[in-house]
Amino acid sequence: MLMPRQKTPDLTVPLLGGDQFDLSAEDSPRGTVVCFYRGLHCPICATYLTEFEKLVEAFAERGVASVAISSDGQERAQAMADKIGATKLRFGYDLALSKAREWGLYISTSRGKTSIGIEEPPLFAEPGLFLINPDQTLYYMSIQTMPFVRPHFRELLAAVDFAIEKSYPARGEYTGAV
Repeated sequence: MLMPRQKTPDLTVPLLGGDQFDLSAEDSPRGTVVCFYRGLHCPICATYLTEFEKLVEAFAERGVASVAISSDGQERAQAMADKIGATKLRFGYDLALSKAREWGLYISTSRGKTSIGIEEPPLFAEPGLFLINPDQTLYYMSIQTMPFVRPHFRELLAAVDFAIEKSYPARGEYTGAV
């Protein structure tokens, strides 16, 4: 189980455009928002990532980098980036499902074609949203078993503002007896 204020697993995936995302090499002064999404087959993901794309610059103004990652291959990741008109949001792909599990993500099996007529992969990771500090420790996470009812990026942005203003630490760190 991932714990706030503790180091997260390493995370390295290829990015559209030929670069590579390596969480340990990120150099944003206030960390990185990592959004794991289900894949091209998910219409809710497209809507969600459209919101994220609109706020990438706002996160960057606060010293926070942004990336969206799925277990889709390069072609499907590119199709998602094209679908939402991404110009600022980095897209990682080929997330190994074993790595998704390390991050605590839930894995689902295919149910065939989705409501938008795109085939689900045989196995894929369900959504997760993380804010990782520059030292690769966990600040915030939300992990889901379903594609529905996700945290809003505007609320996360407001939380970043609050955390900066109040020097608010990551919470949920206690592991002792209860």
